[in-house]
Amino acid sequence: MRASPTLADGFPDLSQMQIAREIHWRRWLAAAAIVVVLAAIARAFANGQIEWSYVSRFLTAKVILQGIVNTMVMAVLAMALGIVLGVVAAIMRLSPNPVLKSVAAGYTWLFRGTPLILQLLLWFNLALVFPTIGIPGLWTARAVDVMTPFLAALLGLGINQGAYTSEVMRAGMLSVDAGQYEAAQAIGMGRLRALRRIILPQAMRVVIPPLGNEFIGMVKATSLASVIQYPEVLHNAENIYYANSRVIELLIVAGCWYLLVVSILTPLQMLLERHFARGTARIIR
Repeated sequence: MRASPTLADGFPDLSQMQIAREIHWRRWLAAAAIVVVLAAIARAFANGQIEWSYVSRFLTAKVILQGIVNTMVMAVLAMALGIVLGVVAAIMRLSPNPVLKSVAAGYTWLFRGTPLILQLLLWFNLALVFPTIGIPGLWTARAVDVMTPFLAALLGLGINQGAYTSEVMRAGMLSVDAGQYEAAQAIGMGRLRALRRIILPQAMRVVIPPLGNEFIGMVKATSLASVIQYPEVLHNAENIYYANSRVIELLIVAGCWYLLVVSILTPLQMLLERHFARGTARIIR
């Protein structure tokens, strides 16, 4: 056996030795197992009782396209309502006023503590508690006429989202250095103006990522509104397969549309995050 060359200081010379590459056999086993599972799933779908011609036929059906439009309209409006309520509740939680703080905490506790589908059903059946709603002496109407599936879904999704958004916004505002508040007060800014001009813009880089995820979740959460007959994409798909009994095919159609919408929203979310992170992003080499 030939001894390795040594340097003048007596230590072995390792410069000529070859580096042995580690064989990551666990990675290969895991990859092979995943491929086998995916192949088995693909084979099951290929050989299952699925008429793929129905999938392609209803993928662009008018009622399905109308359903995806209704889904996006509801997602945007409910998210906008949730952001407004979330900002107000977060400001109230950070207020020194104990009454405002307690009301905001109670709102968050109530709507985060009950299932969303339960809230939707309660809003839709509000007429059982309040037969008429309105402003006494100015306007009244039957609750059953006012609380349409659209309005019930908007209130249920938006108010529920506001409870979660309030925690996101509160975390974002707490992430802003306290010196920013002090600087705003030093130049004579009021509390609300400081929040609008200084605090909230700086908090955006913290709250945009979770808000983006919340919006993507909202798109999928609109499917719960099918239980109160709101005509979003899943509800319309259900109406079709009730008529033709092609359950799996129509569920695949709805799933394809959800995946397409999320695939479009994800890079848009990344662009928005990059925009608000300008000047603070760190490049890791």
